[in-house]
Amino acid sequence: MNTQRLLLSSATQLAAELRAGTLRSRDLVEAHIAQIQRVNPRINAVVFERFEAARAEADQADARLQTGGKLPPLLGVPCTIKENFEFSGTPQASGMVSRKHIINTQDAPTVARLRAAGAIPLGVTNTPELCMWMETDNRVYGRTNNPYRAERIAGGSSGGEGAIIGAGASPFGLGADVGGSIRMPAFFNGVFGHKPGPGIVPNDGQHPLPEGDVDRYCVTGPLARRAEDLMPLLRILAGPSAAALGDPGQVSLHELRLISVPDNGRFRVSRALQAAQSRAMEALRPQLASVCSMRFKRLRHSFEIWSAAMKSAGQTPFGVQLGNGQAVPMLPAWSRWLRRRSPHTLPALALAAMEQLPLPARFQAMRQELREELLTALGDDGVLLYPVYTRTAPRHGRPMLTPFDWTYTGIINVLELPATAVPLGLDRQGLPLGVQVVGAPGQDHRCIRVAMELERLFGGWRPPWQTTQAAARA
Repeated sequence: MNTQRLLLSSATQLAAELRAGTLRSRDLVEAHIAQIQRVNPRINAVVFERFEAARAEADQADARLQTGGKLPPLLGVPCTIKENFEFSGTPQASGMVSRKHIINTQDAPTVARLRAAGAIPLGVTNTPELCMWMETDNRVYGRTNNPYRAERIAGGSSGGEGAIIGAGASPFGLGADVGGSIRMPAFFNGVFGHKPGPGIVPNDGQHPLPEGDVDRYCVTGPLARRAEDLMPLLRILAGPSAAALGDPGQVSLHELRLISVPDNGRFRVSRALQAAQSRAMEALRPQLASVCSMRFKRLRHSFEIWSAAMKSAGQTPFGVQLGNGQAVPMLPAWSRWLRRRSPHTLPALALAAMEQLPLPARFQAMRQELREELLTALGDDGVLLYPVYTRTAPRHGRPMLTPFDWTYTGIINVLELPATAVPLGLDRQGLPLGVQVVGAPGQDHRCIRVAMELERLFGGWRPPWQTTQAAARA
């Protein structure tokens, strides 16, 4: 058996081999457990493993596969789950010291749907404190490292998911995204991630639970090492809402318009990422109806627009969530942190302080103006190429020096648009390059279709163990 091939294949391909009888679930699960054991001491992505339970479920899947008949689509395929989702028998600390004792007694709807589809979770993965920062680190489990370069961040808040999938130890995983928490980890770790449009996949069973309009800005979706898995996974996660999803296979690229937006006019994008996005645009050009570059001036205010939308959404303030129902008193909290006695991370305290800053009411109106401008540009046949971040995965701690770079993804959340993070090879340091494909409401399938084509053109995910060869070819 070629174990490495199992670590490279899509969940779709693996499921087909299992149904054909050319692969056993137990062998597939063992291969991914071995890879987790190999890479996790270095990257600290999986923070709770359930290997014995997974082995038993794999044996059950193998017995069921032998019976034939109608079988669940993911029967026997391993995966991982973001720790902030309810998953029976696993912790749900969400990076908070005050929640480290909590063990789930039920599954979130999305976890239940994956398991009903036959998927076998191998464990749960790390998040930042309360899932609200672009670097995955907390006082419960510690810091997650990038599988390509351990001194670099894995992103957040689904950083553990991005890292373990990027390390080849999980074919796919479950994430959630309110400001880029699927797309940034997918980008930093060289894999695919899809942020659906609002209302398609339920957010129930997460901590923190999205409230008010945040339930529209925060969405649950898949991360995967291969693009062909995104829509099948999205359909499973959507449950009854899957009927509203389109089919990437029915998208004609020759009828599609592409608009490349190079930056937001405020936070500079690195030359390497600009060049990668330009290469993607030019590679797609011969196949599309039209390709052009545009700028949208209101994107310059992405941080203010995102913050105003979140502040008016009816969500319990972050500082109150951090204090388990009572606002964290800032002066004592900072004093404890300076004395290295705080249960909270620096980014969490900074976010709690930042949300108290006033924002002019005009940014709420600007959100709607920008949304209408983008919808007009997209029409019913367009997609955008737009940066995920300003640079490839930065060193640990660096995001605190440039704390608004995540707004390249966050603005897409409050505009309620679907978007797919797509890898575009590696830079000279061996770090993943990428872009996000943004569509109009209801056009998830178009974003994913373009992602699949970019995977064909650029090779998609490149495993870290192939980094040297891949960088030499870039």
